[in-house]
Amino acid sequence: MHLEEKQLSSEVKYEGPIFTITHDTVQLENGKSSIRDVLLHNGGVCVIPVTDDNEIYMVKQFRYPFRTVTVEVPAGKLEKGEDHGECGKRELLEETGCVCSEYTYLGEMYPTPAYNSEITHMYLARGLKFEKQSLDEGEFLDVIKVPLTEAIEMVMNGEIKDGKTQLVILKAARILGI
Repeated sequence: MHLEEKQLSSEVKYEGPIFTITHDTVQLENGKSSIRDVLLHNGGVCVIPVTDDNEIYMVKQFRYPFRTVTVEVPAGKLEKGEDHGECGKRELLEETGCVCSEYTYLGEMYPTPAYNSEITHMYLARGLKFEKQSLDEGEFLDVIKVPLTEAIEMVMNGEIKDGKTQLVILKAARILGI
C-alpha cells in the first residue's frame, strides 16, 4: 500500500444543505493511524464566456467568508446527480443572461484537496447571445466585461484571487492562443 490511506472509521459531524463534514480515522502506509476531517461536497462548475472580440464576462459579488467583493467567472454548485455541463449552462444564463452556441469542456480541478472532496468542472463558452439574467433569490452580483488579456494580468498581479477563475482564464487563453 504505497501512497494510500485506508479508512478505518467515519463519523458524520455535520450535515447541511451544501456540504457534510465527516471525522475519519485512517490507517497510514506505515501502519499507524491518523485523523482526517473531510468536507464532502457535490462539486461545482465554472464557465468562462468569451466574446468574438476575446472579452470575457465575469461577476463581482460579496463573499462572506472573506468579507470582500471578488471577481469570478460565472459558477455554481452541482445538485446531487446533476450533469455538470447542464449546470454550467444554467449558471451562465442565470448570472450573465448569456446562452452560447459553442461549449467546450476544459477539465476539472480540485480546489482544496487536503480536506474537501469538491471537484470543479470548467467550460469555455463562445458564440454568446443575450437573453434574460435570472439570479437566484438572495444572489446579488454585478456583471463586468474585461478583455481576456487584461484578465490574465489581473490573475498575475493578484487582483483575481479565486482559484477556479484564475485557472479557467489561463486555460482559455492558452486554448485561444492569447
